[in-house]
Amino acid sequence: MNRPPRPGLTSDADVRNLASTTLLRLFDSLYEGAVVVDRAGRITWINDKYKALLGWNGADPVEGRAVEEVIPNSRLRQVMESGRAELLDVFALGSRQVVVSRIPLLDESGAVIGGLGVILYDRVQALKPIVSKFQQMQADLASARRELAETRQAKYRFSQLVGLSARLREVKDQARRAAERDATVLLLGETGTGKELMAHAIHGASRRADKPLVSLNAAAIPETLLEAELFGVEPGAFTGAGAKPRPGKFQIADGGTLFLDEVGDMPLMLQAKLLRVLQEGEVEPIGSNRLRSIDVRVIAATSRDLKAMVDGGNFRADLYYRLNVLPIRLPPLRERIEDLPVLCEALLEQIAEKAGEPVKSVSPAGLARLGAYHWPGNVRELGNILQLAAARHDARLLNPEHFDDLPVTALAAVDQDPPEEGVRALKDVLACAEKAEIIKALAAAHGVKLNAAKLLFISRAQLYEKLATHGLLSEHPDRKEAV
Repeated sequence: MNRPPRPGLTSDADVRNLASTTLLRLFDSLYEGAVVVDRAGRITWINDKYKALLGWNGADPVEGRAVEEVIPNSRLRQVMESGRAELLDVFALGSRQVVVSRIPLLDESGAVIGGLGVILYDRVQALKPIVSKFQQMQADLASARRELAETRQAKYRFSQLVGLSARLREVKDQARRAAERDATVLLLGETGTGKELMAHAIHGASRRADKPLVSLNAAAIPETLLEAELFGVEPGAFTGAGAKPRPGKFQIADGGTLFLDEVGDMPLMLQAKLLRVLQEGEVEPIGSNRLRSIDVRVIAATSRDLKAMVDGGNFRADLYYRLNVLPIRLPPLRERIEDLPVLCEALLEQIAEKAGEPVKSVSPAGLARLGAYHWPGNVRELGNILQLAAARHDARLLNPEHFDDLPVTALAAVDQDPPEEGVRALKDVLACAEKAEIIKALAAAHGVKLNAAKLLFISRAQLYEKLATHGLLSEHPDRKEAV
């Protein structure tokens, strides 16, 4: 219901004029400066405080002039063009810094008909403590975002997969080819063979390298929480779910890679939901009835025999075939025992770097002692054994007696070849003998090729040629991490 105009006001225009006058008086009293411009950017009103700050001669008219002519570098015209207000800005007014707001003025249809600029505060120096605190908060937030982004990047590269063996080189070639594609990868291998390191290397060499790499171990999370961790939770989905949506690992990894470790431990109920994500590229958070599209490359890993689990009804066959697109089996250490010398060297360098101590090494006899063990824990177990020996003993050279706690479980000496039946061609016998002697020399030289060449009484160039011939050529310039 429209109210009648106050006595003395004869029309709606009078009411609007009175309202405009009242607002201008309010701006004049509230702010250190105020200016209004029309849609052409010409000043229609400016208060005396603003004129005084500008040093404008009171005798010269201001109204009707372009705003930039009166207020140099004014952004009111840009605000009107964009239609977006700038509620807080620091503006240079001559030698003075002032805090200002700029607001576009709209008519009843929403069209821009002018602009309003006000000086909120004309002594920005007094605001320095607040501004400094705000800037520090911004810096802290940016730092936290950078740190979070770094934790979701690949930590390892293929060069950090240390080894001389042909078996490891073959696996690395498979992984490099997998990195060039965008299909699902299934990493198979015993515990401690380096499946997580391999997943990082594949992501780091892929087109998704600059996107997140998110890891989740299905065996380390209770079954009741695993679904929420993977797919996310909507507010109020269950008691304790919280008032804000919590994204799952798939949503966090959107655009990048999800490393799903120990996928063989995933419950059958969740296997069906995982299969849907892999097939459709959509996730449905707990408590939601809306599907969300995602673009995630999955690298799964397991130490279990998934095929046997499928045959036993403990793993879905359709999920197995969906995961088993690019399978890569990481060999156990006992299948590449010739890598012991370089693995020990790289691991001891890493141990010394972390402890801030001199680098230790393993003697040829010590390597033979290590080579006589079955290594059920693989390279992870080797690292633990070396760390224990380095901590217990001050000797710079680790000998067999420094590994007394290690049982002899296999005759896997580094210089032995498996026996063969029947007579072999002489060239094959000579090749095997040459390869075995090269491995012994590398072990004695702790992987240093120049010293190994001297022990063999050949040149370093000849040694490199023979290493290539026997598939022993190293390709690991960076030894910060070993697998």
